[in-house]
Amino acid sequence: MKVVIIGCTHAGTFATKQILTEHPDAEVTVYERNDVISFLSCGIALYLGGQVKDPQGLFYSNPQELAELGATIKMRHDVKSVDNVAHTVVVEDLNTHETTTVLYDKLVMTTGSWPVIPPIPGIDSDRVKLCKNWVHAQTLFKEAPTAKRIAVIGAGYIGAELAEAYSLKGHEVTLIDGEDRVMPKYFDQTFTTKIEANYQNHGVRLALNQRVQSFETTTDAVTIHTDKDAITADLAILCIGFRPNTELVKGKVDMAQNGAILTNDYMQSSDPDIFAAGDAAAVHYNPTGKNAYIPLATNAVRQGILVGKNIAQPTVKYMGTQSSSGLALYGVSICSTGLTYEAAKAQGLAAEQVIVEDNYRPEFMPTTTPVLMSLVFDPNTRQILGGALMSDYDISQSANLLSVCIQNQNTIDDLAMVDMLFQPNFDRPFNYLNILAQAAQEKVAKATAEA
Repeated sequence: MKVVIIGCTHAGTFATKQILTEHPDAEVTVYERNDVISFLSCGIALYLGGQVKDPQGLFYSNPQELAELGATIKMRHDVKSVDNVAHTVVVEDLNTHETTTVLYDKLVMTTGSWPVIPPIPGIDSDRVKLCKNWVHAQTLFKEAPTAKRIAVIGAGYIGAELAEAYSLKGHEVTLIDGEDRVMPKYFDQTFTTKIEANYQNHGVRLALNQRVQSFETTTDAVTIHTDKDAITADLAILCIGFRPNTELVKGKVDMAQNGAILTNDYMQSSDPDIFAAGDAAAVHYNPTGKNAYIPLATNAVRQGILVGKNIAQPTVKYMGTQSSSGLALYGVSICSTGLTYEAAKAQGLAAEQVIVEDNYRPEFMPTTTPVLMSLVFDPNTRQILGGALMSDYDISQSANLLSVCIQNQNTIDDLAMVDMLFQPNFDRPFNYLNILAQAAQEKVAKATAEA
């Protein structure tokens, strides 16, 4: 079995390993146009903020490791075209510029994504940077320390973490976004109001509900003209989203509107010999039961492994995702899973929400800490659709538990009474998630009584 894998970040790395684990005799060839693999871009902000001392730790694999497993690794090779009828790919060696036509039995599209770069006048300035791969990271590592004023454009997870990192290093930071709140895809307003206050307390200027119109670059600065203001900085970093790199198979396999490859439960595209995983592929989003584009490393790793398990024949089904994610800003843990209330309503779903704040353990203990919690649920089926938590206390594993609840289609009644340990060092007789679900029960009961 000849397997060609195009792209080798998270999904490609794990697909390669799993294919060779399941099929050690397979001829696996990996084509990667960059000179590194497996770079954890989520660590860029951690290095810039000083939490990570050695950026080499942001790599968890290398070409030598995959070669030792039996793969043929072709770094600095760019796949130029795919012929899915002839089962061939045309590849260019970026060092010699020679092209080769290669046969495959199975093709794996792990081509990842690229930052969205809108056609805004002046955006090609050398003072406007991207934040995606190792090349971008090295540029930021080199140039950011000498930039006094930094503008971060895009208040999603990457932009949010960069704004924190630069503010902690003493830069004058402006965080710009076209939405009226930070991270609105992940958190409802009760949460984002607190997050925004934390930014402002640390000197970050928020330029929200502002759309960038143009960039004007001079010899020593760049001015970002929005529809409401003009913001001058030494460096601007673009973090407004990603688009899938799937042009190679456009018109050859079914895709979502944005170009993400649609797959079945076994990571096969509409062409059964072409598999897709990671940022190149859509995910099966459990809270809605629909396909969605959610470029996260967690999704990429799991999908890559499934490619390996299913490359010869359908074997292990994709469980889908809840888009569980989290970050820590200024020492505060903030995590979410599934749908926000606003997103559920926008999807046309029947949804209700409860928001509760309670201490994670009894007040008689020497210390305790409040946890802000949200639970989104269907009031008719009582099924859990989403949740979020925020606290100085580490609530990340509680977000994972909520993710499992959504995965398993659990109800607020399940969560309200599920058995959890009680010990005053850890929690109350009812865990705070039990209390959250009980609040949801009370809301439904009250609405029913009033109806």
